Order: sequence, then C-alpha cells, then structure tokens
Amino acid sequence: MKKTICLIRGDKTESYKGFNNRILKLTNSLAKKYPSILIKAVLTKEAPPSISIIPFKKDKIASISIKSNENNQFNELKNELGFAGFFEVTEALPVAYDKNWADGETTPGVCLLTLFNQKKSIDYNTFINRWHNSHTPLSLKIHPLTHYNRNVVEEPWAKNKENWDGIVEEHCKTKTELLNPTKFFGGILKMIPNMILVYTDTKSFIDYGTIETYLTAEYIIKS
Repeated sequence: MKKTICLIRGDKTESYKGFNNRILKLTNSLAKKYPSILIKAVLTKEAPPSISIIPFKKDKIASISIKSNENNQFNELKNELGFAGFFEVTEALPVAYDKNWADGETTPGVCLLTLFNQKKSIDYNTFINRWHNSHTPLSLKIHPLTHYNRNVVEEPWAKNKENWDGIVEEHCKTKTELLNPTKFFGGILKMIPNMILVYTDTKSFIDYGTIETYLTAEYIIKS
C-alpha cells in the first residue's frame, strides 16, 4: 500500500482542544468516505512544557498518515484550513509496539514528532546512510523508545506550501521518559555524553536550523 502523509497547521486563534477536535472529525470523516484506506493522526493535543531539553515548537500541527492502494486525491485535506503539504513516503519501523487498543482511542504513551531536511553540504546517499545506519541505531540504543516510525519523503506534492525530507515519530511509554533528560538520555551518568553524541550525530545529516519537534499524541483511526 502507498503511504502518504498530510501536514496540517493549526490556526493561531484555535485552542489545542479545538484543533484536536477538528482533526479527529476530519480523519473520521475520511475513514468513512474511503472504506479501503488505513488512516491515523499524530497531533499536538496540548502545549509543550515551557522549559525542556527538547526544543519543542508551540505551534499546533497534525501529521495525517494514509495508506491506500487507490489513487484518491483526498481533496478534503488539500482544502482544509492550514493545509501545508502532501508527502509520499517510504515507511520503516525499526521498533514497533503491539497494538492492543481499539481504533479511535489515544495510543498509550506520548509521541515526539520531528520534521527535518537534508543537510545542504552532503549528498542524498550520505544523508540516507547517516540517518538509517548511524542515527537510527543510536536513537534506539539511547532513548527508551517503544515505537519508531521513520518516513523518507520520496515525492512531495508540487503545490505544497512547505517541503520536508524526513518525518519521524518516536514513542515513549510515559511523558516522564520523554521529558526527563536523565531518562530520555540513558541515566544520570550517561546523560551528558549521550546528549553530545545525539547532537553531533544529528548535525551530521540534518539541516539543524530547520528542524521542528512537537509534543504529540497519536490516534489510529482505522488500522
């Protein structure tokens, strides 16, 4: 099945609750209209902490993932307030949870959504190699991740308002595991060295000035 990700930005006048309700209404409507698709939403459900080692963005955003064997245009998404872009991606799950909750319920735990672009001074093959063969195993070794959804953007829609090369979702069992730096970076003794390792590795393949990170929740609408 082809996987497409749609990014939708929240309006500045919207509350987090209002944005959450809008996106869930939209994705549930799509699931009913297109019975053959698989669809989920990763979205900002609440404001991130004001102080955090992770540089969270405070904007509201939704990453809507659709898997389909059909060539649907999904004009409902293109016409939605805050539409930012469509991205055809190749997905990989280096580590994955076992889904044991009902469709429509909030996925247990918490999710870190990251958008980024390739570092300008390296070629594409180097970008992919460093991302897949260096950063991914390093992240799995250091961070307490229960689910790692890695999406390489293969083809952005020509009329996108913004473009990205990578879209990643990283899940932890609890907010504490994500937001407490000692837990997220491997313990009190390893925290500082691991933070340096992750920062150095990230800068080796990502255009660090454009990276965006969001505190999010996941809703699998139809699995």
